[in-house]
Amino acid sequence: MTTDRTLLLRWIEEGFSRKAWHGPNLRGTIRRVDSAQASWRPAGGRHNIAEIVVHCAYWKYAIRRRIHGDKRGSFVLKGSNWFALPDPLTEAQWRDYAKHLEAEHQALLDAVASVPMTELCRTKSGPGKGIAAHVYGIAMHDVYHAGQIQTLKALYKSR
Repeated sequence: MTTDRTLLLRWIEEGFSRKAWHGPNLRGTIRRVDSAQASWRPAGGRHNIAEIVVHCAYWKYAIRRRIHGDKRGSFVLKGSNWFALPDPLTEAQWRDYAKHLEAEHQALLDAVASVPMTELCRTKSGPGKGIAAHVYGIAMHDVYHAGQIQTLKALYKSR
């Protein structure tokens, strides 16, 4: 895979915070969301906005960890992927989760911007397993979950 750092950084930013043709980015979808809306579930066993936000923060952390070759276990919450959060959330808890997403996003940008391109192009095993593919994937992950959050917001409004 031919990789261009500028393009990787642009993809990450479009999925998270830059205006793009595809619609809202992840950060834009949580703007003006309060703790009640972030805690609401459309049905039992379904994820809420807060859980999606923490899930996205975790995967930004995981990709950054892969870039640097760091060990697991330094994420702000214990576990991986999906996390059990307090229900209901306080405004402070919700804002902390949103701030953590922002911090993990910035740390990922810094990692992608600072490591040698040879590291970003390094492959783990098998096709599509390179670091650059994971970086591209995290941008798509943000866009996917932005769509989910938009749907949850619409459902919350119409409940």
